Amino acid sequence: MKIVVLDGYTLNPGDLSWEALETLGKLTVYDRTEPEKVIERSAGATILLTNKTVLSEEHFAELDELKYIGVLATGYNVVDITAAKNRGVVVTNIPTYGTTSVAQMVFAHVLNLCHHIGEHAQGVTKGKWCESVDFCYWDFPLIELAGRTMGLIGLGRIGQATAALALAFGMKVIAYDAIMKESPLEGVQLVPLDELFQKSDVISLHCPLTADTEKMINAQRLKKMKPEAFLINTGRGPLIEETALAEALNSGLIAGAGLDVITVEPATKNNPLLQAKNCYITPHIAWATAAARKRLLNTAVQNVQAFQNGKPVNIVNK
Repeated sequence: MKIVVLDGYTLNPGDLSWEALETLGKLTVYDRTEPEKVIERSAGATILLTNKTVLSEEHFAELDELKYIGVLATGYNVVDITAAKNRGVVVTNIPTYGTTSVAQMVFAHVLNLCHHIGEHAQGVTKGKWCESVDFCYWDFPLIELAGRTMGLIGLGRIGQATAALALAFGMKVIAYDAIMKESPLEGVQLVPLDELFQKSDVISLHCPLTADTEKMINAQRLKKMKPEAFLINTGRGPLIEETALAEALNSGLIAGAGLDVITVEPATKNNPLLQAKNCYITPHIAWATAAARKRLLNTAVQNVQAFQNGKPVNIVNK
């Protein structure tokens, strides 16, 4: 059975092993695959694994032997799942692997905004502390989290993990979830969305990207936030109207933002957030700890094994 990984580099740049997949079939791994090479590289494959390489109906029409697509991520919008189903191709995803890592990244951004570790460390390296007339100095306000309010938009697995960290820091935690009627966590109160924007010192986004949530962080909602509040996004870039956020940051409407995702990735040079005041952007790496990637790869192998055994799991196009 021929197995092809179309874009394996981000999952495994060399610190993990493909050995478990090699035991399941004749494996070929490509670091990246350009759109014009998808059909050529996928020819004869029964199983395709993809992270961000797009697979469309026109691809399926050319790939008669294809029976299974494993998406190496939770989101599966890169695959036309309806076309796959019509062709009898099973599509699976990795529903959970990075919960702990993403929640950790939320607080990496929060703590950076509270203490500006990078800027202070860089200042010391440049000799600023050596020249200080006092035993210490700080270039930014230093913020203690205990007693402040964390507002979570979305209270699924990652939202709940983030809530647990916030509670450990002594924060009050409120949340909005479009589906939940009661909070699953002690110490976390569900509130209306407007109340969350008005009361939160930190807002962290953990909701799915839908027609209702796209650009939900817009000028109108940013105006409801406290001027000292921070916005964190480790979810989906298009949840934020980026021009509105840049304007809010530059005008001091809110105090800062920590973003691991943006609307167009990789970033384009004209993205207004790249130069926005007190805006820190990391290159979509919340998911990418070695531990999380190992869990992802292990689950991908288990998904393939289940398919080969006639009992596929984590199907997204039933």
